[in-house]
Amino acid sequence: MNDVFVLLENLINREENTVKLIVGSLYDIGTVNIINQKFKSRTFNNILKRISLVSKPAFKVIIWRWAKKNLPQLIANWCEKKVSFDPENSQTKKIELAATKQDISPTAIPPLKYKIQDIRYLRFQVNLLTNLLGIYVIGSLTLVSGGLLWLSHEMQQSRQQTIQEIQTQIKILEANHNP
Repeated sequence: MNDVFVLLENLINREENTVKLIVGSLYDIGTVNIINQKFKSRTFNNILKRISLVSKPAFKVIIWRWAKKNLPQLIANWCEKKVSFDPENSQTKKIELAATKQDISPTAIPPLKYKIQDIRYLRFQVNLLTNLLGIYVIGSLTLVSGGLLWLSHEMQQSRQQTIQEIQTQIKILEANHNP
């Protein structure tokens, strides 16, 4: 499995553009679906979709770093689960099949193994939500800072144009005053 991990790590590093394209596509699909589900107002919906496009580059950079660090191990673990023939695992499946055939009371307490899996799943969800919150904060900051930079640039151009107009008027007045 160590060889599989090294090969996956090499593959992800070699196929950086492909991973980024996949992440970009998933980001587009995910943001549109989330925005459509959570916000029914058309104008607010369209504004959020435009904001999500602005934050996409920052999201891709962050996710690329995360994927480069975590994805090979996650895929290797998944592959290992698919090819391992753990007798304990097959025994658990037999017990699960038997349990589905019988009527189980709703108050039955699940084994400790399932509780640990539930805790891991909840931790994964918390980490995912934390990462998404961070991405949206970075996206919002990117949008605000971009707007401020644009506003600053526009104000500077406006000042320069005003100064040029005043200088032109002074030259005209001086030319008219000194014939």
